[in-house]
Amino acid sequence: MNASSTAPGRGFRWVLLLCGTLAFLVLIGLGTWQVQRLFWKEALLSEIAHRTAGAPEALADIEARFATTGDVDYWPVVAHGTFRHSGEQHFFATHEGRPGYFLYTPLELADGRFLFVNRGFVPYELKDPATRPQSQPDGESTVRGLARNPLAAKPSWLVPDNDPAKNVFYWKDMAAMTAAAGLPQGAVVLPFFVDADATPNPGGLPVGGVTLLDLPNNHLQYAITWYGLAAALVAVGLSMMLRRRSDDARRNGHGGA
Repeated sequence: MNASSTAPGRGFRWVLLLCGTLAFLVLIGLGTWQVQRLFWKEALLSEIAHRTAGAPEALADIEARFATTGDVDYWPVVAHGTFRHSGEQHFFATHEGRPGYFLYTPLELADGRFLFVNRGFVPYELKDPATRPQSQPDGESTVRGLARNPLAAKPSWLVPDNDPAKNVFYWKDMAAMTAAAGLPQGAVVLPFFVDADATPNPGGLPVGGVTLLDLPNNHLQYAITWYGLAAALVAVGLSMMLRRRSDDARRNGHGGA
């Protein structure tokens, strides 16, 4: 009778041990992944700080860098041209807690090519240029800011699809922005964007300097959390094993008496 009653108990213990081991490995894996993400994020932040600390480069130099490396993110740049405000595209965004849009406007360069410039933020209720006529100056402009890489595809399935018909974009689809901007037939658009700096615009809009540089870096806290849960799981498992052994020893002692 004793053998038949203890066999299921031993089987349950093995199942519990297996589940606990799998959970421990998963927690350790998640913690290790966060450590790797921590190193990646720290390297990224260091590279951003290095790039943004440099003097603005000529647009031709940024073009050459992109042609060579395909990466011009956060390199300071200066460009000259005339904004084609009729091609202004609206990227849904928030700034300092307010919903609104970043204005991506094609800048026509002296050689006839175009560069999409993120001129900055306007509040949601001022999407229509007619509500902010001073925000679209005429004549040649000088743009100083940071070059930004294009996106090859929508960054996540959680991001809504762009709606060019309503001039609302949720991700930087250069091809769609170009098609919706009404540029001349055969117009050449540079294959990267520029985020304008915080130099005030006429009438105060759009508000420039919206590039996010202080990227959140919580990977160390996440790693500590996952490793802490793994340690707690081990502690609970050891406590259960010791209690079980104590109970078994007590029962065996009573049995021997």
